[in-house]
Order: sequence, then C-alpha cells, then structure tokens
Amino acid sequence: MDMKLEVVAVPVSDVGKAELIGRGADVSEIYHREGSTVVPGLDPERRTYSSYPSFSDPDGNGWLLQEITTRLPGR
Repeated sequence: MDMKLEVVAVPVSDVGKAELIGRGADVSEIYHREGSTVVPGLDPERRTYSSYPSFSDPDGNGWLLQEITTRLPGR
C-alpha cells in the first residue's frame, strides 16, 4: 500500500477544530499526555509536539495533529 504524508499547519485550538468540523471531519477533543496518562485540554506549558487532536475525514482516513509552538532550527 502506498501512503502519502502531507504536512499541514493548522492551529490546535477551537478555531482550527471548528474549521475541520465545518469541512466534514469528526474531530476529537484536544488532549495532552502527562507521563503515560492522556489528559483533556492543551498542554499547560504549551510545549511543542505536546497537544493533540485526532480526526477522521469523510473518507474514513484517520489523522493525528500535533501542535508545534517552536519550530526546530532548519525547518
């Protein structure tokens, strides 16, 4: 199976979530991890790659988004 990965920048916020829902996606609540525990809401320290929503598009494909608050050098 060939897979294509597309990187898209969207805000991990209620605004970004509302836009995805408006386009027909079934979006989860935003969550973060504290150790091995999944906790609702944005990462309190807003660390990069630490807040996630997931969604399924109208075709049934599953997606996981990560919030990037600081870009790595060279990116």
